[in-house]
Amino acid sequence: MVDPLTPVPSLIAPSLIALPRPGRKVLLELDLTRGLLEQPPASPVGALRARHVPTLHVLVDALARAARDDRVAGLVAHVGERVSLAQSGELRAAVRRLCEAGKPTVAWAESFGESGPGNVGYHLASAFDEVWLQPSGELGLVGVSAQAVFVRDALAKLGVQAQISQRAEYKTAANMFLESAMTEPHKEMVRALVDSAMATLVTDIAAARRLSEPQVRDAVDAAPLTAQEAVERGLVDRIGYRDEAYAALRERLGKVETRYVERHRDGVRALARKGRDVIRHRPVVAVVQATGPIHLGRSGGSPFSGHSIGSDTLGAALRAVGRDEHVRAVVLRVDSPGGSYVASDAIRREVHALRRTGRPVVASMGNVAGSGGYYIAMPADEVVAGAATLTGSIGVLAGKQVIADGLARLGVRRESVSAGRFAEMYSTERPFDSHEWRRLEDQLDRIYADFTGKAAEDRRMPLERMQEVAKGRVWTGADAVERGLVDRIGGLSDAVDVACRRAGIRREDAEVRTLPRVSPLDRLRPAQNSDAPRGAALTLPTLSLPDQLMTALALPDQLMTLLGLSGWGALTMPVLWELR
Repeated sequence: MVDPLTPVPSLIAPSLIALPRPGRKVLLELDLTRGLLEQPPASPVGALRARHVPTLHVLVDALARAARDDRVAGLVAHVGERVSLAQSGELRAAVRRLCEAGKPTVAWAESFGESGPGNVGYHLASAFDEVWLQPSGELGLVGVSAQAVFVRDALAKLGVQAQISQRAEYKTAANMFLESAMTEPHKEMVRALVDSAMATLVTDIAAARRLSEPQVRDAVDAAPLTAQEAVERGLVDRIGYRDEAYAALRERLGKVETRYVERHRDGVRALARKGRDVIRHRPVVAVVQATGPIHLGRSGGSPFSGHSIGSDTLGAALRAVGRDEHVRAVVLRVDSPGGSYVASDAIRREVHALRRTGRPVVASMGNVAGSGGYYIAMPADEVVAGAATLTGSIGVLAGKQVIADGLARLGVRRESVSAGRFAEMYSTERPFDSHEWRRLEDQLDRIYADFTGKAAEDRRMPLERMQEVAKGRVWTGADAVERGLVDRIGGLSDAVDVACRRAGIRREDAEVRTLPRVSPLDRLRPAQNSDAPRGAALTLPTLSLPDQLMTALALPDQLMTLLGLSGWGALTMPVLWELR
C-alpha cells in the first residue's frame, strides 16, 4: 500500500528517500516523545513548529509496510505520554502486525508517568514483545479520571450572565457556564466514559501481557509501581537505561542501521510501484480529512487554532473525489467536536451525493467525532471508530453571554438603534425577553428533531431507539458499537479494508491517497469555480494578527469568542473536561 500522506512524491524527490546500505538490515525507531499529529499542520507557521512531528497515519502505514519488508529487522520505541488513548489503539494494532510477522519489538521509557498518570503510554508499550523501564522510573498505571471545569460563579463576579439552552439532559457542552458543579446526568455520562476507557485499558493490557483482568485491576489499585514492582507483577520485562535496551536489541539483530519509522522507505520498490501505477492506474481509495471545528465557508487554520472544517472546502473535496474516475472508494477521516448545524447538514448532503455516484463511503473516527462530527460521519455506508473514540453527543445548544454589566464595570458602554421586533435578540447587551426565549427554545426543538430523525434514517434505526441513545450523550466507540451508533471498532487501516471490501477490490491492489491533492502553487491561484480541486484547499486568515487583536478589542462580542465564552455552533459536543 502506498503511503497516503507522503509529503513529497518519491518520483519528484527520490533523494529524500532513506535507503539502507546494501545488505544492511534496518532497525526502525518510533519516538513518540516528539508528539503525534492527526494530519499535517494547517499553516506555514504551524508546519515550521511541527516540522519533525510525524502524523498518526504516516506511522501506521509505514509500520504496515515494515511488517512486509524483509529489510526491516525489528522495532524499538521510546514511549511517551503525548498520544491519546484512541491513537494508542491504532498504533497498537500496527505494532502487533510487526510482532505477528516475527520481527522483534521493544518499548522503552524513562517512566510511564512521573508524579502523574502513565496510562496511555503503558497501554501502547504493552503491545510490544518486550517492555523496558528505567530503574528510577515508575509505572503510573493509576486508572482513568475525568475533570470538568465550571466558571459560572467567576463570570457572575465579572458581571457576565450565561443564557444558553441545551437538548437534551446529557448535552453538557455549556454546563461550565450554566452550573457550579456536575448535574446528575453529566456525572452519569462522565462515569460511563471513565469506566469504558478503563475497561479498554484493562482488557488490552491483560491480553497483551498474558495476565488476567483481575491481575491488571489489582495492579492499577496498587499503582504507581516502582520498576521492580512492575517486573514482579509481569507488566515490565526488563529494567535498564536507554543504552542498555538498545544494545540488547542490537545484539539480537546483528549489524543494523537505525532509522525513524517515517523516514524509512523501500525506495527502489516504491519507485517501481509508482511507475507501474502511472501505467495501469491502480484503483484508488481516497482518504478525505475532516479535522477541527465545523463552520460555514472555507476551511482554515492558524498556529493558534489549528485545523477547522469549512463546509465549502470539505464539500468541494468530496465532489472532487466523486468525479475522479480512478477513485473506487472513499474513507472520510473525522476528528471533530462539531460546531455549526447548517454547515454539518451541508456536508452530510455532500456525503449522500458522493454515495449516489456508486462509490462506498466509510467513516473513520479519530480521537473525537461528536455532535456535528457525528452528524457528518453518520451517513457513511459504514462507520469505524476506535474503542476510546469520543462520539455521539446527538444534541444541540444555543444562547448567548450577557456582558453589559461586566463592560459597565470597566467603564465601557454600547448603544444601538434597531428596526425589527427581534433585531436585537442575540445582543449581548441584555437578556432574552420571554418571546425571544420561546423562539430560541422552538429553534432548538426543531434542530434536535432534525438531528435525531436524520441520525435514525442514516443509521437505519427506529426513531424511538435513536432518541433513547441521543439526548446529547457522549459515548466511547466501544459503547457506541453496542448501541448501533457505530458499526465496528478499528482505525484508519481497518476503515480502508472495509472500503476495499465494499468496492470489490483487494487491499494489496489498491492505492491509498489523501485527496484532493493541491500543490502549494495551486493554493495561491484563484479557483475557476467551487468544484475545482483547489477549492478544497484550506484558507489562511486574511487579517494580520494586529488587525485581529484590534477587531477583538473593538468588538467585545468577538473578544468573548476568543475567550471561548461564545461563538459555538448548535452542534458542539462537551469537550471541556479532560479524560486521562
